[in-house]
Amino acid sequence: MALAGDTVRLKCHFKTFDGTAVEPKDVKLSIYDINKQLIEEFILDDSHKENVGIFCFDYVLPMNQSEIIFEFSGIYNNKPILVRDSVKIQFSK
Repeated sequence: MALAGDTVRLKCHFKTFDGTAVEPKDVKLSIYDINKQLIEEFILDDSHKENVGIFCFDYVLPMNQSEIIFEFSGIYNNKPILVRDSVKIQFSK
């Protein structure tokens, strides 16, 4: 569990069905609340790329949410590819 107002590093690995790392185009990061309502969206570029198919983004957790859902998405072989996960947030430890 992470603390509200803290910075977390969100990370994804884009892979094919057989586990091979791939480089998608038009990569973006979408942040949703627990009701699946969009909070923020970011367009990612090579400065967010750690390695082949691995993207990272440093994100400050909101003070007014108990959880966020984050989604990295892009296009690979003319088809959508995405990775989705969540972060539980607490106000204090």
